[in-house]
Order: sequence, then structure tokens, then C-alpha cells
Amino acid sequence: MTYNTFSHRFVPAFISIIAGVFFALGFAPFEYFSVAPLSVAVLFFLWTSANPRASFFLGLLFGLGAFTTGVSWVFVSLHSYGNMPAPLAVLVVSLFIIIMALYPAICGLLQGVFNRFGLVFRMLLISPMLWVTFEWLRSEMFGGFPWLLLGYTQVDTLLGSWAPVAGVFSVSFMAAMFGSAIVLIFYGALKVRLVAILAIILIISSAFFFRQQVFVFSDGKPINVAIIQNNVSLSEKWNSIEIQNIAKNYLTASSVETDADLIVWPESSLPIYLDQLSTIFIRQLVEHPADYIFGVLEKKADPEQKYFNSAVGISSDIDVYRKRQLVMFGEYLPMPSIFGWILDNLDMPMSSFTSWKQPQSPMKLAGHQIGVTICYEDAFQARVLSTLPKSTVLVNISEDAWFGDSFAPWQRLQIAQIRALEVGRPLVRSSNNGLSALIDHKGNIEEVAPMFESKVVRGSVQPMSGSTPFVQYGNKPMFWFYGLLLSYCLVVLWLRRKDREY
Repeated sequence: MTYNTFSHRFVPAFISIIAGVFFALGFAPFEYFSVAPLSVAVLFFLWTSANPRASFFLGLLFGLGAFTTGVSWVFVSLHSYGNMPAPLAVLVVSLFIIIMALYPAICGLLQGVFNRFGLVFRMLLISPMLWVTFEWLRSEMFGGFPWLLLGYTQVDTLLGSWAPVAGVFSVSFMAAMFGSAIVLIFYGALKVRLVAILAIILIISSAFFFRQQVFVFSDGKPINVAIIQNNVSLSEKWNSIEIQNIAKNYLTASSVETDADLIVWPESSLPIYLDQLSTIFIRQLVEHPADYIFGVLEKKADPEQKYFNSAVGISSDIDVYRKRQLVMFGEYLPMPSIFGWILDNLDMPMSSFTSWKQPQSPMKLAGHQIGVTICYEDAFQARVLSTLPKSTVLVNISEDAWFGDSFAPWQRLQIAQIRALEVGRPLVRSSNNGLSALIDHKGNIEEVAPMFESKVVRGSVQPMSGSTPFVQYGNKPMFWFYGLLLSYCLVVLWLRRKDREY
């Protein structure tokens, strides 16, 4: 093998893997926000000099680097807390990473169809469009996995101003375009550099313009919130002997929060069924000056026995929210005939929940409409949008102990920030073992608890009314734009082909 052959084949492959690893560093807890857009842009640049087949493998290698680094916590969940044997956990995680890596791989393959377009058009428009399309597909297909979306990395930057306008996917598009423009400034000809500089100016100008816009407004006075983070270990939580102590500790921590309007406990904070809550226990909550929301298990015979991961709101009335977006393999088993062997090797309590199908209204707590999500439901735009614009405050209750001391809790906090920013609502995040937080309607973290500590997070949130453009239209404007761009590209390709025929 000659040196030129080695350079042509293996150097781009090596760069793709490294770019994928660096891409993951743009997300929490690292949050090197400029690295992720540049990493994607490097991949786009490699694609411009590769054929479709090579682009597929470059995208695959990028995905392997990104997901191996960014979602390594899946192994922690399966092995350390799900008690799956290490070799089997490695196999399952490896298959999962390969499947996730296929999205950027197929994206690379398809962008090769447009190789007759110029460098600037491919880098600034075609590749960002296809990248975001495959982010969306990954978020929706097979239950969805909306992790490591490029837009998350920009929640604290000027580009994040696009989130309330057209959602996180528009932020991804702008970030990919911005990164591509930076690369073109260094590697393009003079004309290309001038176009890249113009693109950067337009991106920054539009983001600055949207940052000045006011889409939502205050609704009443701020409400005082207390989040009880008791840091209960999973072994203790699912030990029936400890149920009384767990309940007592939550009551004790909450009893002194007499200035709070709303007290929030985490997901399945009481590891018992709703119908097992005693009248005395509920009376103690009702008689407290604050309203409550907390996680509990629920079972219904309708007509067969079904189990739900639920949230209970207690004020003058009792309201219940049942989780709709379940965690695959953690809360339900898809296609048992195929994947039953995975559950046979997992030791996770309560892994046979049912998804609630009917629409659910916000809870009326602390004098406001509260939009509730459980665990990673807040990673799904549709789940959060389902209670808007009625909701004036969002609450997410979670159990992140399954992730241990991994990247996942930090990534989930970053996702919660972008959801608050998209819809213009404050978000109260309650987690059992850390990073319980109060997030304002602009996605800023006001208060946050440390990991693995018992802590009460106290603060206030300002309820908001009104609708951001994203609440009104969702992802439709962004994908109308993609549709028009794709149609234009296909028409141009068709016309060029007709010209060659004549």
C-alpha cells in the first residue's frame, strides 16, 4: 500500500472517529459549545471529497465515536444497576451504538446524491438539512432516542435564541451551518470565504434579532417551590422494609417548608401503589400549606391488570398524571418474542409498565396550570407541547439513580433547559439523586442541587402565559423549509440530467 493510498483511505477515517468523540464533548457535563458544530462541519467537509459509499463509512465512524463517548451511560444502567452480566451488557450497548451510528452514516450516503452541487451549497445548506432530518428521524423512529442533538449544545449561546422560534432542530441547523462556515473560511477560496463570512453574519444577526423578541408574559406572582431531593439508593428504595422510613423522611423534610406554594418529590418517590397510600398520609399532605406533586406507582384492572408510572398532584383535590413515553427495555419490552432474552438478563424492578394513551390536562396546583412529565418524557417535544399553551409552569420528576455517576443526568438537565426555552415556561426538575433544578423560561438554571446529596432546593419560578412560535407551529416551518430546499435540489438535478441527455 502506497503512502497516498493510506492517506486517502485511513486519514479521513481517523479524523471522522476523532471528530465524533469531540462532538460528544459539546454536551453536558463538558459543554464545549463550539466543539460540536465544528466537529459536524469537519465531517461535512470530508464528505465533499468522498463518494457516497465512502461517505457512508465516514458517517458511521463519526457516529461510533460520538455515541460511544456520549451514551456510555447505557452500560452503567444495564450492568451496574440492571445487573446484566458485563459481557452481555457490552454486546447490547455495542449493538445499540451501531444502530445509532447508522443515522449519520445514511445521512452521508444520501448527501452524496447531491455531489454535483458546489462546495458552499453542500456545506451550508444540503448537509445541515440532511443532518437535522436524521436527528429528527432518530428522535421519532422505534420509540425515539432524542439524545445528542446538536442544538442542545447551544442552549446557553446566542444560537439558542432560535429555540423558541422553531425548536431545537432549527438550532441544530444553524449550528451546523455556522460550523460549516467557519471551516470554509479556513479552507475555501476567496469567494467561498466571503460567502462563509456573509453566512456567519446572517446567522448571528437573526439570532440576535430573535433574542430581542418577547413571545411570552408573566402570569401572576412568582410561586415558591421546594424540591425534596432525598438521595435514596435504589437498593433501599425497592426494599419493602424501607417504605415507611422513605415516606417518613419525605414528610419530615417537607413539613418545615411552610413558605412553599408547591413541594415536589421525584419520580416513584414512594415505591408503593397509589391505592396503598393511607388516608392519614394523604391528610398530612392536604393539611400542609403547600400543594404537592410526587411520583408513585399505580395499578388498574381494565380488564386485565395494568401498571402505570404516575405522578400525583395534591391540593384541595387529587389529580393523577400517567406516563405516556416509556423507556424501552427499562419500563416495557418491545417485541417480547425477539427481545425477551434481554429482560431475562436484567434485574430491574417495575419493568412492565403500560403507556397511557388518552390525552391528559395540566394539573391545577399552587393556583396555576402545571404541565407534568415523568423522567425522559421531557426529551420529547410532543410530550411537553401536549399541555401547552394552557400550562404556565412545567414540572418534570425523575429517577436518575439508574445512571450512576455518568454523563446522563447532566445531559438530561441540558435537555430540560432547551425544553423550557422552546416553550417559554419555567421548569421545575425534581430528581432523586442529584441535579434537581429550577430553570426559568429562558432556559437559565436558577438553582441546582449537587449530585448524590440530600438537599432541598428552594426558590421561586415566575409562571408564564402566551405562546412562542414553536408552541404555535411546532417543527412545521422548519420542515417546510427543508421540503422546499430538497425540492429545489431535486429539480436542479433532474434538469441537469435532461441537459446531458440532449
